[in-house]
Amino acid sequence: MAGRPREFDRDQALERAMLAFWQRGYEGTSMADLVQALGIASARIYAAFGSKQALFREAVQRYESGAGCFADKALADEAQVRESIARMLTDAATVYTEPGQPQGCMVVMAAINFAQENAEVAAWLADHRRQRTQSIIDRLQRARDEGQLRPATDVQALGDFYATQLHGISVQARDGVARARLLAACEVAMGALDQALSPAARP
Repeated sequence: MAGRPREFDRDQALERAMLAFWQRGYEGTSMADLVQALGIASARIYAAFGSKQALFREAVQRYESGAGCFADKALADEAQVRESIARMLTDAATVYTEPGQPQGCMVVMAAINFAQENAEVAAWLADHRRQRTQSIIDRLQRARDEGQLRPATDVQALGDFYATQLHGISVQARDGVARARLLAACEVAMGALDQALSPAARP
């Protein structure tokens, strides 16, 4: 008598899919890759998640609530804007170079280049990156309203600068730049914020 099929663990399958997409990107991860990574047949993957795109969206949500949640925490938890931005950058350098997992940010790396049929996925990821940029601008705006930044500070330009730094750390990490070098670059980047701090908020 044949044994019963192994119980399907949806959470474990989603974790494995996340790692596959994080490493190879959306287009670079084929259904055959997912079958191999998840250890289940493609029919079961479709039955559990609906489609490759739906699985990818769930995988990104899992990433953003796990390894990728550091930026939200840094922007929300620190009362002083300098500590908030510095923590966001240094945590990025740490997370994106963590041994034993794909390097860089899943949302940045997963679909920078794309075929036309995947334009919807690329646009969805771009919207996620724009939301991150806006969250940084909003944090800087709050700091200006609280008097931590000089009244004339261009918070949009400053926020765009730090979003560029954040996303650039991801690319550098994927290229193999050492964590120590990324952390050193974070210190240099903080100079832009230091110039905008009000006298009362200077370290």
